[in-house]
Amino acid sequence: MPDRLRQVRAGLGLAAQAGLAAGLAWWVADSLLHIAQPVFAPISAVVTLAASVGQRLRRTVELVVGVALGILTGDLLIRAIGVGPWQLGVMVLLAILVAAFIGRSPALVVQAGATAVLVGTLTPLVSNLELPRFADALIGGGAALVVTAVLLPLNPLRLINRSAGPALELLADQLDATAAALRERDAVRARAARDRLRNNKAELGAFGEAAQGAREASTMSPVYWGAREGPLGRYAAAVDPIDRAMRNSGTLIRRTVTLIEDGEPIPAALPAAVSRLAGSVRMLHREFARGAAEPTRTREETERAVAEAGHAYRAGVGFSGAVVVAQVRTAASDLLVATALPQEEANRRVRRAFGSLTPPEPEARGDGPVAD
Repeated sequence: MPDRLRQVRAGLGLAAQAGLAAGLAWWVADSLLHIAQPVFAPISAVVTLAASVGQRLRRTVELVVGVALGILTGDLLIRAIGVGPWQLGVMVLLAILVAAFIGRSPALVVQAGATAVLVGTLTPLVSNLELPRFADALIGGGAALVVTAVLLPLNPLRLINRSAGPALELLADQLDATAAALRERDAVRARAARDRLRNNKAELGAFGEAAQGAREASTMSPVYWGAREGPLGRYAAAVDPIDRAMRNSGTLIRRTVTLIEDGEPIPAALPAAVSRLAGSVRMLHREFARGAAEPTRTREETERAVAEAGHAYRAGVGFSGAVVVAQVRTAASDLLVATALPQEEANRRVRRAFGSLTPPEPEARGDGPVAD
């Protein structure tokens, strides 16, 4: 029951937007433009709002173009071959082929085919169907955009923060699990972390979609124009480097499994580096969520993770251990870029924090601390 209530609360904003847009579309079409029975105007508004957040402007364009294609194709074929069952099939076939030639969007194809069906079946019964149908699509799509941009815009920072949390927590949790697996030499736990991080499409997809929606909201809604250059802009720009950090952390965890299975040395600084990397991911989420002007604490924690990786490397690691160290550096660079640092500056900070690339001679370093 609590999960269902959370789902209802999460969908409340979309439901309110859809209801307002449907009512607005009907009012404009019926009361202002006096279109008879403008049922497709509110339907078009709801179809537009049903699109993924961040694709509503594109969906509106696809809706209108699809309707225009369906009307044009149906009208031309009715003039050429008349109406009937086989003629309807030909209309739908050609409308969909033309739409597929123009673009591969399912919304465009569906609207073209559905409008061809309406033209082919209703033209004998309803005169002058084409113009009202096209006007309905324009009114419905326009009403949806007005609602989302002006009348009832969603807070883009709240939207993206809600979706970023699961992705960042997934990454941090699996890095923590990997650090524990290194300390305990637990290959089973490391494999579980590897498999869980691989299954990240849902979390990353939601994060990317929310970032796209936040960009759209901050572009279309005057209320949030000022947010584009602040925390919202940094948040949206962080999607790609966080995606790279996910992939590089996946390599880190895979090599951890091999490292443990091969019985390579594990200096105490190695799990400490992975644990601090997890901490920097969580700090990034916290600083983004509160709209920090500069995520300096994330940068500091990330550089500490790199420093621990440097200690581990100089204490002595095997082949897979060296790969884990390298991936800590790479993932750390990705996280620094996610804090809005240029790639060159991120790399410079990583090199500085890591220290010497030359490990001491065996007799100089001794056996080194080992986490068993």
